[in-house]
Amino acid sequence: MSGSTAFEPLDLAGTKLANRIVMAPMTRSRAYETVPTPLMAEYYAQRAGAGLIITEGIQPSVVGQGYPFTPGLHSAEQVAGWRAVTDAVHAAGGRIFAQLMHAGRIGHPSVLPGDLHPVGASPVRAAGSLFTGTGMEEYPTPAELSAAEVEATIADFATAARNAVEAGFDGIELHGANGYLLHQFLADNTNLRTDEWGGSVANRIRFVVEVVRATSEAIGAHRVGLRISPANPYNDIAEESTHELYPALVDAIDPFGLAYLHIGETGERALTLELRKRFSGVLILNPHTPDGVTGPDELHLLDDGVADALSFGALFLANPDLPARLARGGPFNTPDPATFFGGTEVGYTDYPALTGVNA
Repeated sequence: MSGSTAFEPLDLAGTKLANRIVMAPMTRSRAYETVPTPLMAEYYAQRAGAGLIITEGIQPSVVGQGYPFTPGLHSAEQVAGWRAVTDAVHAAGGRIFAQLMHAGRIGHPSVLPGDLHPVGASPVRAAGSLFTGTGMEEYPTPAELSAAEVEATIADFATAARNAVEAGFDGIELHGANGYLLHQFLADNTNLRTDEWGGSVANRIRFVVEVVRATSEAIGAHRVGLRISPANPYNDIAEESTHELYPALVDAIDPFGLAYLHIGETGERALTLELRKRFSGVLILNPHTPDGVTGPDELHLLDDGVADALSFGALFLANPDLPARLARGGPFNTPDPATFFGGTEVGYTDYPALTGVNA
């Protein structure tokens, strides 16, 4: 495997990556006061052999938090906590982007301070329930963002992007996938608005485009990536216009000159290839796989030119030195789902690295 394109350097709009193996964003729920901890710095530094680390979802504002124990980037204390993380990753030779994720309607008042309530593009409740401090709770109906609140939310993303740079991140990824707020504006079933932020495809992509614009103006487009997951039904999303929506979105963001587009596939390779043709920058792919886990069998997608880099989730979680293991063809530690969310160092920083091999 060592001769694969996967292990060649990559220029990410000026950020030099040592290889094309990307650590995908994965929520781990270990920021118990919404502030990154020394254990989190150890976790990310262990994985600095990645060409690029994309962090777990980070809320850009207080109301953007969707789950217990997730970190933010909207306070001085959080910025300082993330600075310890980025310093550790950079000291180990790595590159790291902060994923900014506003959960939107996916949340619960019990997760938020004071009398805050989850918000969304429209007052459409998501089916399902969420683990909270008091057990499982059904998702509530979100409060619809007013036009003024939409603008304020865009500004929150720009501020969080500036905070990310202050915290030492090499850039940010905007989470426009998996049924969170940006995706909620894109999707037919969660955006029922009749103003300029809803209705037509041009209006439904507007929020994402304006968040891209605001963050690009704040920190430079070369430091901004966007993640999308066309037709992903996760978090009760239903898209009826996927094949019109995403080409229009990519056409609208391409002129900004972003660091990358990150596609989470849900099964249709033809759409991925169409979007790749339309996007002139770096494409990072989290490919659709039969078992849901990206592994060594997908490295050929880089050699075949389907993508410029591949993102690995669960396999990177369990293998801190994943690039070295991929280069050798294994062996691979097995992820333990029981320790994915919350807890201690167990199942977090205690997965062993290969001995005698540089990650």
